Amino acid sequence: MLLIKNGRVMDPKTGFDKVCDVLLDGKKIVKIAENIEAGDAQILDATGLVVAPGLVDIHVHFREPGQTHKEDIHTGSLAAAAGGFTTVVMMANTNPTISTVETLQEVLESASCEKIHVKSVATITENFDGQHLTDFPALLAAGAVGFSDDGIPLTSSKVLRQALEAAKKNNAFICLHEEDPELNGILGFNEQIAREHFHICGATGVAEYSMIARDVMIAYDCKAHVHVQHLSKEESVKVVEFAQKLGAQVTAEVAPQHFSKTEALLLTKGSNAKMNPPLRLESDRLAVIEGLKSGVISVIATDHAPHHADEKAVEDITKAPSGMTGLETSLSLGLTYLVEAGHLTLMDLLEKMTINPAALYGFEAGFIAENGPADLTIFDATADRLVDNHFASKAANSPFVGEKLKGQVKYTICDGEIVFRQ
Repeated sequence: MLLIKNGRVMDPKTGFDKVCDVLLDGKKIVKIAENIEAGDAQILDATGLVVAPGLVDIHVHFREPGQTHKEDIHTGSLAAAAGGFTTVVMMANTNPTISTVETLQEVLESASCEKIHVKSVATITENFDGQHLTDFPALLAAGAVGFSDDGIPLTSSKVLRQALEAAKKNNAFICLHEEDPELNGILGFNEQIAREHFHICGATGVAEYSMIARDVMIAYDCKAHVHVQHLSKEESVKVVEFAQKLGAQVTAEVAPQHFSKTEALLLTKGSNAKMNPPLRLESDRLAVIEGLKSGVISVIATDHAPHHADEKAVEDITKAPSGMTGLETSLSLGLTYLVEAGHLTLMDLLEKMTINPAALYGFEAGFIAENGPADLTIFDATADRLVDNHFASKAANSPFVGEKLKGQVKYTICDGEIVFRQ
């Protein structure tokens, strides 16, 4: 047994917020109360710390199989635990892509060896061909939790409709990367800084919000659920809000980098600040924060995208891969740029990092309750933290290295076991 003493226990599912004790026995929470006595339990003193549900990230890239020089499921899981996450959902843009039952089983077998809960989507189309749907029923039966061609937009509206209908028939939903390639230039650079500083055609806002508009309206017509991944534009928030008010089954996520920074970060952090979609304008940053405040955006997800240092260090920044490692800075970015900045309460932030993403997939996660899962993160919400380049991830491609942020994860507990301690 593990007894957590005197922590500020916060459960965003019920709004419970009280200094008390939490007793864990095996994989379950058995008691939440003041002054619990358990003589044979291991004691963990959480005085002055927040005891929250284990964080849930529904958008990570662990690069296995095929790109394990960047990351693998084991190091990705270590990074997740270090960031306070006990449940993650891997994307399917591996090599080979997770388009078949055989590849999915291989990935899930590797994931089953980890100390946190690692789940996976499968691709919507075969090897991201954008034309031929994968076998949704077989992949779901084999353990896929959903479907996404993340990284590659679904350009065919016909295929999109087919995918939505197939997902609905199988009580699932699809997640979409929304960037119309025919309206974009070089990815990873917002159009303004691309034009003014790099003298190239970059990633346009209209490529994102026009595709979202198309897709949410097709979902509305199909009465099917679509989840918009890592939106970044002010207009995108408005389009999602419009569709939701119309009655469409549309949910959306934002990555911490998009509520924290703007395109200007490219000038100081170079390729480590290059990502898809790109960092945008201050007006866009504030708009996605408003979307979080209103509930239009219900989920914060990292889009953890590790790359090898040599890949990011190429002389021509336009040739560098897009993406940043994000699991180990996510909570601190939320505490710094949302809570400390006065935009969200701590409970609001936790809701979007625990119960909301868990509920989206129907996971038994993201809440604290007696007889509930013994998955917890314990952190100091007010500690100052200087981000260094020593990550549990294989990669250190973070534009936040060298920045002082709020918050420090002290312990991560999954299935009643301490899987990370500072």
